[in-house]
Amino acid sequence: MRLTRPTRLAAFIGVVLGVALLLPTTHAQQRGKKEYTFRGKVEKIDTKAKTLTVNGENVEGWMSAMTMTYGVEKQDVIDHVKVGDQITAKVYDGDAKTLYDVKVVPPKSSTAPPKK
Repeated sequence: MRLTRPTRLAAFIGVVLGVALLLPTTHAQQRGKKEYTFRGKVEKIDTKAKTLTVNGENVEGWMSAMTMTYGVEKQDVIDHVKVGDQITAKVYDGDAKTLYDVKVVPPKSSTAPPKK
């Protein structure tokens, strides 16, 4: 069976458009959605699945405090974050599966005088 040139072109355009619509782009994906700041402690890293299990704090208006597994926007986060790290990230309404702009928070230095 031979496809005509217009049919092949239409099929090619359909595939290209389909792929373009499936590619995750943060700005397009999150445009117009409310942004929240997420904070939590990394409890597990799954390098194969490229996910972080995080004990997250309450994010008012988005999600209660809980431990959950999240994907990350940028895969290099998996190589830089360690179990026990405190992190911050951006999260968006309607997306409870992905952490965006993940940053490790430096440990708080103890400036309080030692207890006696």
